[in-house]
Amino acid sequence: MRPESAIDLRFLAARVEKGDLAAFRGIVDHTRAGLYRLSARLTGDLGEAEDVLQEAYVDAYRAMREGRYDGRAKVETWLYRIVTNAGLDALRRRREGRRDEREQREPQYDGLVAAEARVALRELDGMLAELPPEDRAALVLTSVEGLSAKDAAEVLGTSEGAVEQRLVRARAALRQRHSRAEAKHHGK
Repeated sequence: MRPESAIDLRFLAARVEKGDLAAFRGIVDHTRAGLYRLSARLTGDLGEAEDVLQEAYVDAYRAMREGRYDGRAKVETWLYRIVTNAGLDALRRRREGRRDEREQREPQYDGLVAAEARVALRELDGMLAELPPEDRAALVLTSVEGLSAKDAAEVLGTSEGAVEQRLVRARAALRQRHSRAEAKHHGK
C-alpha cells in the first residue's frame, strides 16, 4: 500500500463521523488517484472504474457518518476493501450480463489517464477477463498494486492462505491461456 503522507486520515475520518464534509473531501483528495487506479485495474474499464469509485466513496462516507469505521485498519486499507468489493460486484454484474446504461457510458477523461494507459488497461483487462472476480482481485492487489498477500487478505476480508490459493489459480489460468494462444499462433 502507498504510504500515507503528512495527512492523518484517521483524524479526518473521525471528523467525518461528526459531520465534517470538508474532512471527507480531504480523504477523497488524498486517496482518489490510487483508488481510481485500483478500480480501473479491477474492472478493466475506465467508465466503470469511475462508477465503482463513486459508489465506493458514497458507501465509505455513509459508513463513517454512521460510525462504522472503527479505526482498527488504516483508512486507506479500509477504502481499498470498499473499492475492491464494489469492483467485484461490478465484475459479477458484467459476467451475469446485468450492466446498466450508466456502466456502458464512455468515461469523462480528466487528464489523469493517458492514451498509453488506456491501451495498457485494455490489454490487462483482456488477460484477466476469464478469471473469476475474486482471483482477479487477488492478482491485481498483489501483482499490480504491490500489496503483500497479508495486506490483500485484509482488503479482501479473507485469510492469507485463501489469497495465496486464488493467486495459484489465477496464475495457472493465465499460463493456460498463454499456452493456448501460443499453440494457436504456431498453428498447432
